[in-house]
Amino acid sequence: MSTPPTAALAPHRTTLGPLTLAATDDALVLCAFDDREQALARLGRGGLTAVDADAATADQRRILEEAGRQLDAYLEGRSRAFTVRMDLRLATPFSRTTVERLDGLLPYGATGTYAELAAALGRPRAARAVGTALGANPLCVVLPCHRVVGSGGRLTGYAGGVAAKRFLLDLESGRTSPASL
Repeated sequence: MSTPPTAALAPHRTTLGPLTLAATDDALVLCAFDDREQALARLGRGGLTAVDADAATADQRRILEEAGRQLDAYLEGRSRAFTVRMDLRLATPFSRTTVERLDGLLPYGATGTYAELAAALGRPRAARAVGTALGANPLCVVLPCHRVVGSGGRLTGYAGGVAAKRFLLDLESGRTSPASL
């Protein structure tokens, strides 16, 4: 019987607050506002055994460090995209489909509504399901679920809180400086 794959777990401090990152030897699998217990549970449901960053393999450490650098650059307004390898194994099939389409449908600085995203996914009556799928996004910030807003532009639900969502939208639109959360 083979042992389950591991994912190294590391906290990362940001202007949005603490994020929890996790990486396998191949890709970033988690960037979330989850606390340690929530992250451990999510990794377990995804068939991964968590190890602390100090027990990470060289490949896991490299991915965690790269993800951290890219997050910092993004939140400081020095970058608009993420190139770190990503793996959506922690997402449900519908959540995976939903978050994979975000960047193409809503590029940096753009917003759309849950209903618009549902329609673009060919499920025009699934706005609530889209909201649920985005709420389960395992790669928050990296895959831009913050760009989806309620009808009329209302800021609704975000794993990091509405203030974090506002900060990210303002950062992308140029309405705020990176240090002003």
